[in-house]
Amino acid sequence: MADARDDLAESLQNLFTSVSSMVKSELQGTNNQLDLLEKMNLRVASEYEDLGDVAAGLRVFAEQMKSKSGGLDEFVGQMDAIEKQVSEFEAVVSVLDRYVSVLESKIRAEFRHRRSNDSVTG
Repeated sequence: MADARDDLAESLQNLFTSVSSMVKSELQGTNNQLDLLEKMNLRVASEYEDLGDVAAGLRVFAEQMKSKSGGLDEFVGQMDAIEKQVSEFEAVVSVLDRYVSVLESKIRAEFRHRRSNDSVTG
């Protein structure tokens, strides 16, 4: 019976050793995964920090563009005013052109009328 107890004790010892090895391997795998996750988190944090720098640079650039466009707004307003004045000037020129055409027609008619009178009296 002592042999049976020794065999049982040895089998139990082997079982505990195997279970212990299995748990140790599982814990080591989990530890390796946690190390990998920590490294990935550090890498992602570094990337986000770089993206934060880029975003800050873009914000500064956008503010500079906004201030420059604000300066251009004044010129755009002046150009709109000039364009309106040019349109008004073109309208005046068109009226004057029509007036000159009518005046020219009247002068030609008067010239023809006098010429025909001169040839009748002459």
